[in-house]
Parts: sequence; C-alpha cells; structure tokens
Amino acid sequence: MATGLVVVQAYQRMIVQKFGTFVGTRSPGLHFLIPLMYAGIKVDLRERVARVPTQKYITADNVVVDMDFVIYYRVVEEKAERAVLEVQNFELAVVNLAFATLRAVIGSTTLSEALTERERIRDQMQVRMDEVTDRWGVKVSQVEINEIDPPPGVKAAMEREKSAEAIKTAEITESEGQRQAQINRAEGERQAAILEAEGARAAEILKAEGDQQAQVLRAQGFSSALDQIHQVASTVDAKTMSLQYFETLKALGESPSTKWIFPMEFTNMLAPFLGMAAGNREQGDSGSS
Repeated sequence: MATGLVVVQAYQRMIVQKFGTFVGTRSPGLHFLIPLMYAGIKVDLRERVARVPTQKYITADNVVVDMDFVIYYRVVEEKAERAVLEVQNFELAVVNLAFATLRAVIGSTTLSEALTERERIRDQMQVRMDEVTDRWGVKVSQVEINEIDPPPGVKAAMEREKSAEAIKTAEITESEGQRQAQINRAEGERQAAILEAEGARAAEILKAEGDQQAQVLRAQGFSSALDQIHQVASTVDAKTMSLQYFETLKALGESPSTKWIFPMEFTNMLAPFLGMAAGNREQGDSGSS
C-alpha cells in the first residue's frame, strides 16, 4: 500500500476512498493507488461461520433454557462498500444481532414449541436478521440451533410426561388392536354364516332340482310305458283277449273259492271261441257222414 501497488485476491473486493470520500470498488487483480491521496480497504466475500456460545434464554412460559447456535453469513459483492462505510465491525455486529434476535424469538415461543419446532425458530431468526444486515451489505445464509437444554427439574417432568404419553399410546394401540381383532372375528363369523347359508340353499336347490328331474323322468317313463301298452293293445284281437280270460279262469279254478261272479260282457268275450267250437263240431259231423 505504501508503494501504491495493491493486489486484490479473487475472493476479495477493495473499497477505494479519495481523501476520505468513497470513489468505487475494485475487482481482483493488481491496482495502483496514489499514496496519501487514495486509500483502499479489502473486504473478504467468502462465507463466514460464527458459533455463538451457550447463553440462557427465557421462553414464553417462563422456562430458562440454555441454547447455542451457529450462523453462516457473507458480504454481498454488490453491496461490499456497506460493510466498510455503514458499520464499524460487521462481524461483531452480526453476532450481537444474533443474540438479540434469538432472545426475541424464544421469548415468544413456549418450551415445547422450542423443542419441537427448531426449523421454525431458525427461519424466523434468519428473516429478522436479514432485515437488519441488509443495510450492512451482509447476507445471513443459514442459522442452525445446536442444542436446547432445559433445567434438570423440567427435564425430569418432561421425561415423566413422555413416559406417560408412551404408556397411553401403547394402551390405545393395544385396545385398538383388540377392537380390530373383534371386528375381524365378527366379520369372519358373519362371512362364514353367509357362506354356510348359501351352501345350504344351494344344496336344497340342487336337491329340489334333482327331485324334479327324477319326477320328470319317472313321468316320462310311465308315459312311454303307456304308449307301448297302447301300441301293443291296439294289435290284440278278440281271440287273444279271450285266451287271456281263459288264463284268468284257470287261475280262478285253482283258488279255494266256490262262487264267482262274471260280468255280462264276459259272455261276449267268449262268443268267438264258442263260434269256433261250433264250427269245429260241424266239420267233424260232415266228415263222419
């Protein structure tokens, strides 16, 4: 700087002032500044990491917790001059701002929310810090909360609550399982009863259909037998019928009965045989003469 030659690295920008007045920003490379007239201040654009040590914070429900976190930030290239002209020490300013912002966010958050909603707290911190650091030319890229440590008494109470909640959940799960098992058994029994009833119904239907088919077949067989009897009877002449009557008389003669009653039509049935007998006698008489 005393010789007027200044080297700016690739990750730096140089803020140049002439007699204390800002005149511009220089990009990486070799630059010549007239001594005493010009002054240059280099600004590092690389992302910085600051670990904020553990501090005590009070939640919305008046519980004191110990918290520590890490912030990531960098100087914005287009606003690099603000990091020199608008704030004396932007690094210290960012860390102190993080303390104040976290106190404000935790002060409006209960302990349970702080333990379960770290992402929301982180996002709120980042948004609030960006609103302030923008005028310093600084961008907060990320905030990570490492640990939230409540007092020992609160820890013990939380453990008991957690244990009770776990027992409650287990009992609910068990009762729900038993209820579902009962429902499944009832549904199974209902389905079994339905299937049994449907099986019995199908069996009855098959039996009824079988009886119907059997009756139909018996009726068809009887009808066929009657047709055959009719066909045979239509070819039988009076002589055959008379022979059948004689067979009947023969069977009657073998019985121990001493009295028989014949219908009037019976003599008509014997007329052909009587005629045949008379004819045979006439032929015998004519032959003998």
